[in-house]
Amino acid sequence: MRKQQGKIKNPKLANKYRRRLSLRNKISGTSDRPRIMTSKTSKHLRVIVVDDSTHKVLFSVQTFGKSSDGEIKKNLEGAKKIGGIVAGKLKDQNIEKAVYDRNGCKFNGLVAAVANSIRESGIQI
Repeated sequence: MRKQQGKIKNPKLANKYRRRLSLRNKISGTSDRPRIMTSKTSKHLRVIVVDDSTHKVLFSVQTFGKSSDGEIKKNLEGAKKIGGIVAGKLKDQNIEKAVYDRNGCKFNGLVAAVANSIRESGIQI
């Protein structure tokens, strides 16, 4: 991940960006163990599974768009459903291990709910 030019004036965003860069220096996904990246906005939640060795997105699950159900919302229940869907798709591709990337967010709430749901479904993170 490239570092942004210029100074980020909002201190919360600056800290989040610093955490994101620090995490991405330590974490990378392979074809055997892809990277599961969780990103959240004010309205939606997105989980992307990436193979960093070939620079390809394997699949993504989100609370918006054509591929999502209208029932999944951005709350703890929706995060657990998304985690279950991600785990099911990983099992379909015969992947048992993955690396979890929280994308600069703190590991609580929705981010932790997604990770715990994936773990409960049998994927080793």
